[in-house]
Amino acid sequence: MNETVGRRQANLSRLLRLVHLEGPVSRATLTSETGLNRSTIADLVGDLVSLGVVEERAPDPSRRVGRPSPLVSAHPRVIAIAVNPEVDALELGAVGLDRTVRRRERIEMAGLIGPEQTARIIGERIAAWRSEEFADAAIAGIGVAVPGLVRAADGLVRDAPHLSWTDVAFRELIEAATGLPAVVGNDAAMGVLAEHLFGAAQGIDDVVYLNGGASGIGGGLIVQGIPVAGASGYSGEFGQNRPGIASAADRRANDGVLEDEVSRARLLACLGRANVDEPTLARLLAATQSPDVLDEIARQRRILATALANAVNVLNPAVVILGGFLGMLAAHDLEGFRLAVIAQTMHANGEELEIHPAALGEDRLLIGASEAAFAELLADPAGVALR
Repeated sequence: MNETVGRRQANLSRLLRLVHLEGPVSRATLTSETGLNRSTIADLVGDLVSLGVVEERAPDPSRRVGRPSPLVSAHPRVIAIAVNPEVDALELGAVGLDRTVRRRERIEMAGLIGPEQTARIIGERIAAWRSEEFADAAIAGIGVAVPGLVRAADGLVRDAPHLSWTDVAFRELIEAATGLPAVVGNDAAMGVLAEHLFGAAQGIDDVVYLNGGASGIGGGLIVQGIPVAGASGYSGEFGQNRPGIASAADRRANDGVLEDEVSRARLLACLGRANVDEPTLARLLAATQSPDVLDEIARQRRILATALANAVNVLNPAVVILGGFLGMLAAHDLEGFRLAVIAQTMHANGEELEIHPAALGEDRLLIGASEAAFAELLADPAGVALR
């Protein structure tokens, strides 16, 4: 690649990222944020329009001062498919380059299914979508958020214990079933990326994220603005740590790890429910007056607070983000929960600590997975063939 072509690729990537991250932006804003001149911006935007990844539209007519600049926005045809296989359900989403979740489908499971069957179902559902509302879509790829250890180098699922998947080349299975390029990663690592780019950790450089799902508890880290994956991509397994439990009466699993004690399944059992989606669980927990459920919420909050205090002492984050049922536990009394955490930290580590439920709610894993699927397009808009 010669220097001119390389510079143009970098500039196209820069503009598309700005449109993706910030939403519709004017040419004037692109000029200001990139430092490129207006004619260069016009030329680059024209290329992105020709590639079918952005479109230009008239500015807000209420702006009457000066000559308004056209708005550049992500083309609505460009989407990624996001997938989250869990023990209780397989969730799929179609996410636009503008970050909107265009469609979500939750397929509940009566029992565990293997990776081959999972890939087959994904292929069937995508084919059905493409024969319906996404017949004219331009698909960048598929992002898969797996609750388990995923090798960063090639997306091999080394161990997803709750799914009973071991050393599964899931990316290859997905690509064979769909004919689309796929990226496979850990669900919590994708969740923290989504919250860092667009959610409760936006603009914050030091973040601890814990995701609470049907498979247990996973985590993701942002340190000095950079996602931390570890040597092979296996960092963030907070759920496998052994929490300090002050009262023996709070222990439910002898010698259990954190996700054995702080558990979505235990909450559902107290509620008398077997399988619900996140919004339903949040409503049930917020509305409950059952002493047994309230006691279980309080017990799990105590254990989770201690586990988070340990993480805060080690990592000194500016913010802790809690996704899934963990965010619901904290939300019962968010300030009280924050105080319970900092009461167990070193004073300096906890004095400015913020704790928030995931701002993207049930969209966080789908948006995080879509970011992985969009990564190649964002890096080289002219070099990626949309399908």
